[in-house]
Amino acid sequence: MERMPSTDTARSRLSNAVDRLSAALTARVAIDLRALAAFRIGLATLLLADLARRSRHLTAFYTDYGVLPRRAYAVDYSTTPLPHTLSGEPWAVALLFAATGAVALALLVGYRTRAVTLVSWLLLLSLHARNPMVLNAGDSLLRMLLFWSVFLPLGARWSVDAARQADAGVGTGSDADAAAESDAGSETAGPTGPAVATVATMAVLLQMLIMYVTNAVHKRGGDLWMSGDAVVYVMQADHFTYLLGNHIAEFHGLLRVLTVAWLALLFASPLLLLLTGVPRAAIASLFVGMHLGMAVTMRIDLFPIVVVVGFVPFFQTAVWDAAERAVARLGWSAPLVRWSARLKSAARAIPSLGASLRRRASFSRPVAPGSLDGLRDADLTGTLAGGRVLVSTVLPYVFLVLIVLSGAQAVDYAEVPEPGEDVLETVDMDQSWRMFAPDPTHTTRWFVAPGTLENGTERDVLRDSAVDFERPQRAETTYPTSRWRKYLGNVRSTDNENHRSYLANYLCEDWNRSHETRVENVTVYQRYERADPYNGTVEAEGSVELIEYDCSGEFVQNE
Repeated sequence: MERMPSTDTARSRLSNAVDRLSAALTARVAIDLRALAAFRIGLATLLLADLARRSRHLTAFYTDYGVLPRRAYAVDYSTTPLPHTLSGEPWAVALLFAATGAVALALLVGYRTRAVTLVSWLLLLSLHARNPMVLNAGDSLLRMLLFWSVFLPLGARWSVDAARQADAGVGTGSDADAAAESDAGSETAGPTGPAVATVATMAVLLQMLIMYVTNAVHKRGGDLWMSGDAVVYVMQADHFTYLLGNHIAEFHGLLRVLTVAWLALLFASPLLLLLTGVPRAAIASLFVGMHLGMAVTMRIDLFPIVVVVGFVPFFQTAVWDAAERAVARLGWSAPLVRWSARLKSAARAIPSLGASLRRRASFSRPVAPGSLDGLRDADLTGTLAGGRVLVSTVLPYVFLVLIVLSGAQAVDYAEVPEPGEDVLETVDMDQSWRMFAPDPTHTTRWFVAPGTLENGTERDVLRDSAVDFERPQRAETTYPTSRWRKYLGNVRSTDNENHRSYLANYLCEDWNRSHETRVENVTVYQRYERADPYNGTVEAEGSVELIEYDCSGEFVQNE
């Protein structure tokens, strides 16, 4: 008789402990629906900006007239058909870019949010696969954030979907927002709206954390990072630096402070999940500030902005409540209300497939209890419910486990099972994150491509200028874009020997299409210089011949 109270007490304590643990976990992985809406808008804007920037060199990087025609792609990468490999004509690729942009616009306004998020991710996966030689860490992160977004209720606020749900009378207030996407997951009520806590919210937060933790471990093995000199040396490689970065290379003390501060933030990155509310927002703001600093000092395309958007979900309900109060004090509430009213009005004019199906169902003949049709309907309902559980919970959980293992594998703490490796390779979600690690780039590099014309003269066919091997005043000006810098940097790698022929062939054909005097042969050189930032002496300089190419010869001419 004396054991019963003791057993009940133990169970009660265990239950209370589990409840407290669950509440603590929920508080740390919950994301405010307003944050998810802002995250959606940020992702869509990034997709549009990325398309616009890539379109500047669409022919060079994504068509059969560029550096990786489909016949070369099929040999070096894959014969699996993708949207971006269906045609090599510039007009067809431009049309696909336009269609991708239209889908991104739908994501921006939150129309059919989950569907357009999935389509956007698939199209981005195809675009990245079409030419891996021009990709950077920002591309990888954007692709992964978009993947996790498929499982998130991005359309629950500030969207056409939410406006249509509210107009249809699906609940009121926060209930309407939650109903905008039925598999939003468990909700935790905030003062002005709910936050959602699911496996997917945990995953999108952990995705950012894994990037920083693995990068911190990689940097820990670099002498320049641990000595505090890394950023000092990075700023000497002026093919990376621009804007403010062109003017701070001599401020060694400041750069050493920035090196130490960045390392400290990387190692403190677990606080992004351990803390909540305003303290978490403070840590996230420090990261955002650092990346905005990168955006105005280093020419690394959209990477810093992708990271800034990735931090939006870390700002929890207290921050969004404070933002709403600030908007009200500034008198901006009325314009926002008018904008919301216009959005709802526009949403009413958009055809609703779901409403059409519901109307059609309402005119269907009634189903007699116990009939075979009723059983079929019940089976269908159960199947759909099971499918929703699979998509909203099981898949995110599986991929969450895989990316954690992949991050651990990247720093030699674990191994991903072979089937898991195959899955990660299929969706391109490897978690290496070696940006500027273990030691950063500190050698200035530029390329020269003298071509012999049929009249016997020489021109640099890469820049359409006189041949000049001397170090340019600013090496970054020799690259049309950061994509070109990334591509040429990959071409010099010993693993990409075939791509040297592809590049030289493109230079020949591009020159001959646009000039009356044809080029007969091209030689591509990589020039380099490494200087000591503290005394200004040149430590190393020289030239590496990558390929000598006969423009009338075979497509691939590697020896």
